[in-house]
Amino acid sequence: MPIIVNLDMQLVKRKMKLTDLAERVGITIANLSILKQGKARAIRFSTLEEICRELDCQPGDILEYQPPPKDGPAMRDAMDFIA
Repeated sequence: MPIIVNLDMQLVKRKMKLTDLAERVGITIANLSILKQGKARAIRFSTLEEICRELDCQPGDILEYQPPPKDGPAMRDAMDFIA
């Protein structure tokens, strides 16, 4: 997935535990863990806002876009489909 979640890095910088952040934001530890592991399919802007407020960071500090390699299998499959 080209969206990388850097929540771990922000927690380490703030010397904060996931349980503390979950309590402050008002989200379950399970849901925050899913986000941290990069397995979340969506995040509400209000939740992202609360996380950024508690961690004193910007959304871009937590979420990062990394495009897939252009010559990877996904691109080759797409090219086969076109040809």
